[in-house]
Amino acid sequence: KNNKLVVFFLAAIALIALPLFVQQLGAGPVRIMALALLYVLLALGLNIVVGYAGLLDLGYVAFYAVGAYMFALMSSPHLFETFPWIAQMLPKGLHTPIWIIVPLAAFLAAIAGVLLGTPVLKLRGDYLAIVTLGFGEIIRVFMNNLEHPVNITNGPRGISQIDPISIGGVSFGKPLELFGHSFPSVTLYYYLFLTLVIFTVIICHRIETSRIGRAWMAVREDEIAAKAMGLNTRNLKLLAFGMGATFGGVSGSMFAAFQGFISPESFMLAESIMIVAMVVLGGIGHIPGVILGAVML
Repeated sequence: KNNKLVVFFLAAIALIALPLFVQQLGAGPVRIMALALLYVLLALGLNIVVGYAGLLDLGYVAFYAVGAYMFALMSSPHLFETFPWIAQMLPKGLHTPIWIIVPLAAFLAAIAGVLLGTPVLKLRGDYLAIVTLGFGEIIRVFMNNLEHPVNITNGPRGISQIDPISIGGVSFGKPLELFGHSFPSVTLYYYLFLTLVIFTVIICHRIETSRIGRAWMAVREDEIAAKAMGLNTRNLKLLAFGMGATFGGVSGSMFAAFQGFISPESFMLAESIMIVAMVVLGGIGHIPGVILGAVML
């Protein structure tokens, strides 16, 4: 156990110190590291659906899109410019704080997850994969075409001028001066994503060893046997879809704030397949493996 603690401690120091050295080479490499952490977050969320519950979901990018568009609409001038009545109500613009947006994005994505899960409960294997793949594409096409008759998503042009995240008066959009050191914007985002990943790993680990986690694994190994043992497989599957989608929604909101611009191009089928590949490459249901798979890809 002591060895494990030492490894965790050394890994933590390395992860905290890494961007401080890498930022000497410019913002590009730190940006790649921050994006890698976002993909780790996505892969951990999908691991709940694919790894624990054994439900092959190829439309996971839809929840990512829901979270991203939610953040973009709530913290950019787009709705403000489109609907005059919003402009009259809020003359200073829709600059919603992160404490409201992120839980809202997670909640909306969870609802989307349950809505996807409800019609596909009876399906498994390839058929489940095809339906979820269709769901992912429907969301993307929906975002692409939702500019007529009312312009909500701005269609293929996407939404720009999204506010950067600000926590406690510290805006992540500009460098932070601390103890005589300057931390660029990308480094601040890196630390935020790292905190979220650590938080997610703890949640996933707790879920894995909980009764729900064991029930999901029972469903994954043999659904009929799990049903015979008295498990409510329908509710367990819905919970897996909802829980996995929540992480997708949070990742999407972070992505929108990080990029400052989103369009339907960011949520193609290839993204979904890549996230599934991360989970499979690292070993389905194995948290360190999933993290490694995400970082490698």
